[in-house]
Amino acid sequence: MGLVARGLRWRRAVLAVFVASAVTLPVVGAARPPVPAPPPVTLAAPTAATLDATYAAHRAGAAKAARMAADYGDRRRAAADRALADPARHLLAFDGRGSGLVTEVLGDLAHADRVAVLVPGSDTGLDTYGRFRAAAQALHARLTREAPAGIRTAVVAWLGYETPATIGVAVATTDLADRAAPELRAFVRDVRAVTGPRPRLSLLCHSYGSVVCARAAPGLDAAGVDDLAVVGSPGMGVDTAAGLRTRARIWAARGADDWVRHVPHIGVGLFGTGVGFGTDPVSPAFGARVFEAGDGGHSDYFAPGSSSLPNLARIVLGETTAVTHD
Repeated sequence: MGLVARGLRWRRAVLAVFVASAVTLPVVGAARPPVPAPPPVTLAAPTAATLDATYAAHRAGAAKAARMAADYGDRRRAAADRALADPARHLLAFDGRGSGLVTEVLGDLAHADRVAVLVPGSDTGLDTYGRFRAAAQALHARLTREAPAGIRTAVVAWLGYETPATIGVAVATTDLADRAAPELRAFVRDVRAVTGPRPRLSLLCHSYGSVVCARAAPGLDAAGVDDLAVVGSPGMGVDTAAGLRTRARIWAARGADDWVRHVPHIGVGLFGTGVGFGTDPVSPAFGARVFEAGDGGHSDYFAPGSSSLPNLARIVLGETTAVTHD
């Protein structure tokens, strides 16, 4: 019986590797040649006074990247870059190389009273940026509608790291999150340099983005992050919310139809690295504030009409007693 039990545990561990790898690790050997793009413009950290110049400089970089992608024959990338170069877009960062990086502001960041920073999950790059931006737009529209009179809001879509692909069979590790965490900490500090200490600041982290936020969490208190909410998380690499070592309130939600609920919550050492992300963030053992997400799937947390979107807006607005719970 002991051998049978050990065999079952082993099979579950192997299943965990295969399922979780679909969440986290990039495809090896299937990548196309990179689309040519200029290096990103080098600017000082933005301030409230330099925001417009920062936006314009990165739009110019996106316009140049669009021309290079068009000359290369990649119409999809050229269209994505061209859209980002529109004069109405507010880009805090842009890098058209590889899968691409972009940080975009919705709203008036310099004068906002509530700021939300969205951190995306797997398979997000310039070619798929539209769906990530749609989530930011839906949240900003909800915040604009629900904010009390006189309260201004801004949402920042932070695609500031190389996200993993959703296809591939490999061990699930925190490697990409470990590389991204210093970038996220630095970015949050830059946001505070623009806004000052006054606004409430929330991090909203989806899927593998929750692993990035977890890795960044111990360094976020200095920037005054008030709330950290994860949705569709495969785990955060720690056993409990206290293990994140942050004063921010920790929130978690998962939709009833989210396939990530099938990811086994293990954390084991294998070949010198960690496999899996540990305790389920929506479990009582983790200790997060679990809020309602309804019947939504993995991509539905910011969808208009979902149960999770109004709760996320309430968290950002600081209306925490109005958040509904499962």
